[in-house]
Amino acid sequence: MAELFLNITNVILPVLVCAAIGYGLALAKIPFDKNTISGLVTNVGYPTLIISHLSKRHVNVAEFLDFMLAAALAVICFGVIGFVVLKFMRLPVRAFLSPMMLNNVGNVGLPISLLALGGAGMSFTMAYVVVVVIGIFTVGMWIPMGRFSLRDLLTSPIIYSVILTLVLMSTHYELPKAVGQAFDILGGMTIPLMLLTLGYTLATLKFSTLWLGLALSLIHVAMAAAVAAGVVWLFGFTGVQKGAFVIGTLMPVSVATYLFVERYVPEHAGAVASFILVSTLLTVLVLTVTLTVWV
Repeated sequence: MAELFLNITNVILPVLVCAAIGYGLALAKIPFDKNTISGLVTNVGYPTLIISHLSKRHVNVAEFLDFMLAAALAVICFGVIGFVVLKFMRLPVRAFLSPMMLNNVGNVGLPISLLALGGAGMSFTMAYVVVVVIGIFTVGMWIPMGRFSLRDLLTSPIIYSVILTLVLMSTHYELPKAVGQAFDILGGMTIPLMLLTLGYTLATLKFSTLWLGLALSLIHVAMAAAVAAGVVWLFGFTGVQKGAFVIGTLMPVSVATYLFVERYVPEHAGAVASFILVSTLLTVLVLTVTLTVWV
């Protein structure tokens, strides 16, 4: 168990280091244009990251889509439960609901799945990633905006990158080598930029919001455990599928949701940042127990 704890810590630690560098940039008062970075991540980084990571993995498309359906159900459950919880706590839904709904399955869940379940588990986790990414750039954007935008959906590069990726996966075609390498480079900027943005905002964090972050993180873990157990039973997942789904559902709050909170409801950005930070820290303990007892 000690070795497992160390391995999980080594996955979480780079996330915290990147955020700490962003925090240092803020303290040093180095110019940091959040709007430009948000545009780069949304229109270039994430689309190329999706294609780069998923198009090279040829999995059973039927099983992949089945897992996507289960992940979508989990996100819907998070949304319903999260809405009720936020209303009860009298917290602004526009600021906190998308973080409650969408997990950081990408840069934390993928390496954990590979570590615990091997390549097969990582392939299933990729299906969860697709659902979460679509969610981030649809409801994850619409909720902080306070409105639905069909135009934004139809013009979003994310949607078309997912469609292209599913075509490549099902046909076993691959992108030309030069294009694939270019997408690897462009996609590689996504996670660091998001984490730097998160860290930059943490410089404005008030100590009082950490208690709120802790409370929401504990609620998120309890909610995730209940949803994971229910969906696993409903879909009859066993073995690697069960492990991948449990890991994906118990991931911390998605950093990407913060980009839209910071843009559309900036007055609550600090509190959401504390929620993300505490949730990420708590993952070390949560996953160690989960992988030992459940998976």
